[in-house]
Amino acid sequence: MRGWWQELAGLVLPVDCAGCGAARVLLCAVCRDALSGASAGPVRPSPPPRGLPAVHAAAVYEGAVRAVVLAHKERGALPLAGRLGTALAAAVRPALAGAGGEVALVPVPSARRQVRARGHDPARRIALAAAARLRRAGVPARVAPVLRQRRAVADQAGLGARQRRENLAGALEVCRDGTRVTAGARIVLVDDVMTTGATLAEAARAVRAAGLARGAPVRAAVVAAAAGSFVQIRSATSRGQKSCE
Repeated sequence: MRGWWQELAGLVLPVDCAGCGAARVLLCAVCRDALSGASAGPVRPSPPPRGLPAVHAAAVYEGAVRAVVLAHKERGALPLAGRLGTALAAAVRPALAGAGGEVALVPVPSARRQVRARGHDPARRIALAAAARLRRAGVPARVAPVLRQRRAVADQAGLGARQRRENLAGALEVCRDGTRVTAGARIVLVDDVMTTGATLAEAARAVRAAGLARGAPVRAAVVAAAAGSFVQIRSATSRGQKSCE
């Protein structure tokens, strides 16, 4: 079955590793290791935007990790969602801080035009894979896609930290499905990448404004964060870095 799936993936995806370009493999062992989440830890942009919750990341957004995230998001390499979900799940675990109860993974929503252009919602797809991984590990996690954009925003690419905050201010809201979040559930905002933290800060504001947190801390987890956000993971990955060749 596994070989059949890999052959099918090869029909619709480049046969080279999405991370490093190694031949005839969707994701080589070294690039899978980079997304294992073994070095997951807290991240904090400088300066952090107001209202940013505690954030954990599985990897640094550079090199092979960046290539894999972009292959999934922009080029529709959907089978990569499983490995990215594994990384996200690794970032969610320390964000839970040992508390019990159900975990609601709340993906940051993409703009509708981006979903149409890409043919999928990357953060939601990765969140579903992460929730499945967490459940297999005994964590009662489910995806709660309760956020939506209430107004159009400009493309974030090329914007600085302050411009991103201004662009996103008041842009998100909780839809009526927000009432489906179980009382007492631990809310973890999830996304594929954090750069300035502006998107997660706006998502946290919307969740708090809707009263979903019910006085509990809102947490956040991402697959990867900008290198300047943390030293801990960067140092660990640099020491363990290997060549794919």
